[in-house]
Amino acid sequence: MTPGRSLRLSPSPALAGLIVIAHLCAAAAAAAALPGWPGAALGTALAALGLAAAWSRALLRSPRSVRGLRLEAGSLVVELANGESFAAEPAGPRHVSRLMVALPLRRPARALLVTAGMLEPDAFRALRVWALWGKVPGVAGKQLAA
Repeated sequence: MTPGRSLRLSPSPALAGLIVIAHLCAAAAAAAALPGWPGAALGTALAALGLAAAWSRALLRSPRSVRGLRLEAGSLVVELANGESFAAEPAGPRHVSRLMVALPLRRPARALLVTAGMLEPDAFRALRVWALWGKVPGVAGKQLAA
């Protein structure tokens, strides 16, 4: 049996800033496209949504924010800030780059976005390998003896 690896996520102010900026741009576009109070109301709602998304997804302040991941060969356990944990079933295509990993989940239906700044470099590399190959990177026996 291959041992798993636990990863602790940390808040990402850079991702929070990008989320807020994107929502503020959408708010400005909505306000420009819809004149009067409907545009202002939609713009305000989009800006508030951006703040809420940054608070829970990037700054990890919500009780339902993902705070940890447990990688096993072919499986994933997600740990929330409120102490709950659940087995997640990855679904569909995954996006893996040197800056982020996007994992769509089938059960529960949600997506995880982990940026490089949310994990230590070695842990982020392990997540990328797991997302691509479904295996936790390990060390060969000969390397351990050296």
